Amino acid sequence: MPIIIAIDGPSASGKGTIARKLAAHLGFAYLDTGLLYRATGMAVLRTGGDPSDPVLAERAARALDAAGLIQGDVDALRSDEAGVAASKVAAVPAVRAALLKFQQDFCAHPPAGAAGAVLDGRDIGTVIAPHAQVKIFVTASAEARAERRFRELQNRGLATTYDAVLADMKARDARDAERAAAPTKPAADAVLLDTTDLNAERALAAAIRIVEEQRDGD
Repeated sequence: MPIIIAIDGPSASGKGTIARKLAAHLGFAYLDTGLLYRATGMAVLRTGGDPSDPVLAERAARALDAAGLIQGDVDALRSDEAGVAASKVAAVPAVRAALLKFQQDFCAHPPAGAAGAVLDGRDIGTVIAPHAQVKIFVTASAEARAERRFRELQNRGLATTYDAVLADMKARDARDAERAAAPTKPAADAVLLDTTDLNAERALAAAIRIVEEQRDGD
């Protein structure tokens, strides 16, 4: 049975960087689940379709390929165009069902015969893989996360202000925590990892310690 590591947390908490580097450290498959809806939306756009079309959106979601997604153009999937398309396909219930199955299949059968998988998102430990052997909820203060996102946007040449990013961050946190379907919250058995005062290297080291302690305790 593959070893599953579920890493959840709010935006800009550092969970993606931790999950990606942790997977590389362990030799596990890695899935950024946040890219699934973006990949689905972009797949519809590339055929000239409308991401709001439920038939096209479901077809694209069911056609997603794990290997292709991992090797694809991640920068394109992080574009504003992909974000808009993702919000449209995400409103289609059949798309959500298809992508739930995609993620669960990834856990059951990690690509390339990997012994395990690391998934990051907002509902991995609570909805996608409640059976995960290790669950980590990565968090940080809203101010620290806003500062990280502000620097990221500046580096991309996008004009904004720290205050605007912080306000948007807090609003998004509230929406994610209060939504009826799969709200962002730690699983009851998740270990909290606060990265407010940690750089990437120290955060990864802390995550590795958690994994080792959890696996040694099994």
